[in-house]
Amino acid sequence: MDQQNVEKLFTQIDEMATAISEGLNITYLEGVTEALDILYQGQVFEDYPEKLQVDIRNKWLGFNKNHYENEEIRKAIQLATLKGMKGVTQQQHLLTPDAVATFIGFLTGKLTEFHEGSIRLFDPVCGSGNLLTAILNGTDKDIVPYGSEVDDSLIQLAVVQANLQKHNIEFFHQDSLQPFLLEPVDVVTADLPVGYYPDDAQAEKYELKAGEGHSYAHHLLIEQSLTYLKEGGYGIFVVPNFLFESDQAQQLQRYLRDHAHIIGMLQLPEDLFKKEKFARSVFIVQKKKEGTKPPKQALLVKLPSFSSPEKTSNVISQVNDWFSDYHSGKL
Repeated sequence: MDQQNVEKLFTQIDEMATAISEGLNITYLEGVTEALDILYQGQVFEDYPEKLQVDIRNKWLGFNKNHYENEEIRKAIQLATLKGMKGVTQQQHLLTPDAVATFIGFLTGKLTEFHEGSIRLFDPVCGSGNLLTAILNGTDKDIVPYGSEVDDSLIQLAVVQANLQKHNIEFFHQDSLQPFLLEPVDVVTADLPVGYYPDDAQAEKYELKAGEGHSYAHHLLIEQSLTYLKEGGYGIFVVPNFLFESDQAQQLQRYLRDHAHIIGMLQLPEDLFKKEKFARSVFIVQKKKEGTKPPKQALLVKLPSFSSPEKTSNVISQVNDWFSDYHSGKL
């Protein structure tokens, strides 16, 4: 991957998105989606004002998507998306940090190391598609990907991002706590939004519904994920560090004891987060299946800063050793 290509493409997307945003009086993030669609389609939309069409053609000139690697495209889009989300505080508009997305891709590969055939992968809160495409770009496995997102602007961005990177992802534009027309999958990955789910009537259908008041959306999404996992399949969730300290934690623990094996909890580096209360971990579970059992020793790791290559390399080596023992049945 060439960082100069990333910067060059970001600059082009940024200039186009800014012009479109100002010319059509839409948000910068919506302008990013429009710009990416133009780059993918290879033509400026005819319903733009004539002056804007000329401006965009000049900015678009010389682009050839075949000149860029998928990761260069993803990272350039990520930079533009981050700019568009700057100052946005809604949880559903937050982007999975790049290092975390890459690490989850690594864990997905380790968990499915000996999986035969294609791997059905689902992200029920895919947002702009950054996590999904990072996983797809980092593997040579045969993955059949699915993603769901309720937000209009983010699902549109996810679609054009997938198109530019030539990934065939099936997307659902819906509330991810509503039922899906989806056959069970092998792996669910999700950077879970934290907070209350406002639809109490829908929450009533879940085992993890709150006894009183609103239910936690991140709890319900874990249950929903297990519902659409095959028996023996894995869930990889980015969760708040206080997941098992909340007022509904005991209920979640009982649910997991009944339906899943806890495989591991990996605490992400603290320097990824502005405040300690926003710190997150990667939580791995396996849906129970006849013949499966929890590891004798779960994978419990506190990850060092990703900016420290030597320390990170040592921890990754330990994680690799753990997975070797896990797959060989020693754990």
